[in-house]
Amino acid sequence: MALTGEKVRMGLIGAGRIGRMHAEHLSYRLPGAELVSVSDVYLEGAKKCASDYNIPNVYKDYRKVLEDRDIDAVVICTSTNTHAEIIEAAAEAGKDIFCEKPIALDIAKIDHALETVGRTGVKLQIGFNRRFDPNFLKIKKMVSAGEIGEPHILRITSRDPAPPPLEYVKVSGGIFLDMMIHDFDMARYLIGDEVEEIYASGNVLIDERIKEYGDIDTAIVTLKFRNGTIGSIDNSRQAVYGYDQRVEVFGSKGNAAAYNELPDHVELTDKEGSHTAKPLYFFMERYTKAYLSEMEEFLKAIRNNTNPPVTGIDGKIPVVMGMAAKKSLVEHRPVKVEF
Repeated sequence: MALTGEKVRMGLIGAGRIGRMHAEHLSYRLPGAELVSVSDVYLEGAKKCASDYNIPNVYKDYRKVLEDRDIDAVVICTSTNTHAEIIEAAAEAGKDIFCEKPIALDIAKIDHALETVGRTGVKLQIGFNRRFDPNFLKIKKMVSAGEIGEPHILRITSRDPAPPPLEYVKVSGGIFLDMMIHDFDMARYLIGDEVEEIYASGNVLIDERIKEYGDIDTAIVTLKFRNGTIGSIDNSRQAVYGYDQRVEVFGSKGNAAAYNELPDHVELTDKEGSHTAKPLYFFMERYTKAYLSEMEEFLKAIRNNTNPPVTGIDGKIPVVMGMAAKKSLVEHRPVKVEF
């Protein structure tokens, strides 16, 4: 849609942890944006967000945000089960859309939302923020430029510092769709090709209560790409030393790897050995730059009338991969990825 002013006027839908982070960036770190509205079904949370970040308009119903003709775009940070509905409503209202992952946990709902976006002509960017991490982005550029030759092996490690609340596990879609979904996106992004087959193995090794919801807390998935590259992803709900985020791409001419971010790079060596700081604790700390950069790119797409860097189909494919992984785990066999 055409901009209503010099700045991109934004509405925030969902004022939880991620919503507040985007509110801070839009209010204080992105001069090309103006955050003018916030809504949340928990009205007190929306009011607190508005007070903290000087947002003039506060609503309980997100539709009030969409009714404002002066708003150019919205940022959707609500619970997963509401994403598709709000995407469709925002598209019908002519608003460009940034939505946190995943679009939905149902392919039919995703397809319907994407059809609405396509029909209305609005922009849609999905929040796979790790693509914008400076380290991973550098590896992507190296692979694309042929600096490691033909990619042969991809390895991704992603381990959280602690399991999520059980109430979250109950509705999240499981480890493949709430956690590994980021790694599925990173895999196809780094290799620049699609995965054609997935084999998943997993277990409950951390919290037996997770089993009650049909989920696991420890998983390894192997990937077979169309171009022949072989990949592996390992996830754990609990790494006692912090947030473990590593990537490696090995190829015919060399190897590119990114390791954990630390609070500092001081190493103490004494009679007990060598000691460094633990990795940054969790995703808010680890990916601050990535979150800021992804929103900068969204604003740029609006201003320049270009396609966002992470499209709706980029939002759909990792969900398909996650479903294939779940099927593989249950059926104990490799599963073809079809989308």
